Amino acid sequence: MTNIRRIVVLISGSGTNLQALIDAQNTPLLPNTQITLVLSNRKAAYGLTRAQHAIPPIPTAYLALQPYLKASPGKTRDDYDAEVAKIVLKESPDLVVLAGWMHVFGDGFLDLLYGVKTDTDSSRRPIPVINLHPALPGAFDGTNAIERAYEAFQKGEIKHSGVMVHKVVKAVDRGEPLIVREVLIEAGEPLESFEERLHKVEHEIIVEATKYMLDAVKPI
Repeated sequence: MTNIRRIVVLISGSGTNLQALIDAQNTPLLPNTQITLVLSNRKAAYGLTRAQHAIPPIPTAYLALQPYLKASPGKTRDDYDAEVAKIVLKESPDLVVLAGWMHVFGDGFLDLLYGVKTDTDSSRRPIPVINLHPALPGAFDGTNAIERAYEAFQKGEIKHSGVMVHKVVKAVDRGEPLIVREVLIEAGEPLESFEERLHKVEHEIIVEATKYMLDAVKPI
């Protein structure tokens, strides 16, 4: 019997990259693969609706930093990160994919996923975490990368930008790149046009990188 590969996807927004993963699961692009949970840190994220409308529906969860801190006096950002990690770990995933997740994880999340700190299972192996970032390695780390690249092109500082999927480490957008694609910026094109072309490439490489990582990791 073929093992089903389990993925947890973390989102913050509309979920177009999540949709690419939903469409690819159990096809030749991502064979024997199931998204077992979609978790958002924004209650209104349309990606949650995408998950609920999938066939079959994908379970969802919501946990935001500020409401968590307000409801838990004395708790810290690291405690929030650890709480997200515990939700993820309950799914026993083979892989965690950050697909438009707009929150920088610290030790509380990464130490639990990578096994630096253990929860209840000291024998559990590290669970890989990958992130999609709309820029080339070492360029435009952090937020608003698309707009910053477009602005740099207008100033003549760059001729193209790109997208990548990388392993997640504590330094923002500095993990080992898995797949990198250049995306040209055409002279005179509006930001919206460049953004649309870049997103199409994102939808391709997030699926490719997910398959690459699942092929590299033995089933749990």
